[in-house]
Amino acid sequence: MNAAIDGPRLAPASGTARKLVVLIHGYGADGNDLIELGGQWRNRLPDAAFVAPHAPGRIPGFPPGMMGGRQWFALDAYDPNLLRRDPHQTAAVYATMQRAAEQAAPALEQFIADELARNKLGPADFALVGFSQGTMMALHVGLRRDPAPAGILGYSGALLGSAGLEKQIRSRPPILLIHGDADEVVPIEAMHAALHALNAAGAPARFHVSRGLGHGIDGQGLSLGGAFLAECFARAR
Repeated sequence: MNAAIDGPRLAPASGTARKLVVLIHGYGADGNDLIELGGQWRNRLPDAAFVAPHAPGRIPGFPPGMMGGRQWFALDAYDPNLLRRDPHQTAAVYATMQRAAEQAAPALEQFIADELARNKLGPADFALVGFSQGTMMALHVGLRRDPAPAGILGYSGALLGSAGLEKQIRSRPPILLIHGDADEVVPIEAMHAALHALNAAGAPARFHVSRGLGHGIDGQGLSLGGAFLAECFARAR
């Protein structure tokens, strides 16, 4: 899982990269699934370069040659219906996923370092944006970096390893979590649990609930996310 990774890129609208946005896709997708977010945000963030790495893992049995089919880590133990029926199982399931995220993290960390160097940027001149499993990776990596990223934006995700976060956290960047209250894949309770753990660890997290939205990103979430990133980069100047 630590092999070198790559993915699609979007150059900054201004022609000069002063910031970087790393878009981390969810389970079963690849970088092409999220790079279009950069297209939506380029005018609001004219000095930002965008990149969306493909996760290094392939999902077993996924048809070869088809786009997508990538994973940051396996989800064999994940069953959202079980978590709804028995929330007490959540801690054990997330602990297993946390160990897997720890194994996937070095490849993503190296990719971020390489992209910052490619764009001649400093170690804090970037923001992380994740969707679903990508949010899990963004929170895992971003909270353990020093210096901190400019911000972390997470859609439809969860915080893994919350029990040990206060001992592992190394930075407290601004965080915005956006989640649909009809999410059938990652229950919205995951967002509320993440907020509780982040606040307990002193991380400045806020949230938005998209009413009636399932596992996805709606127009309001897209707009709020772009505004949040602009705010984070303005603060980091």
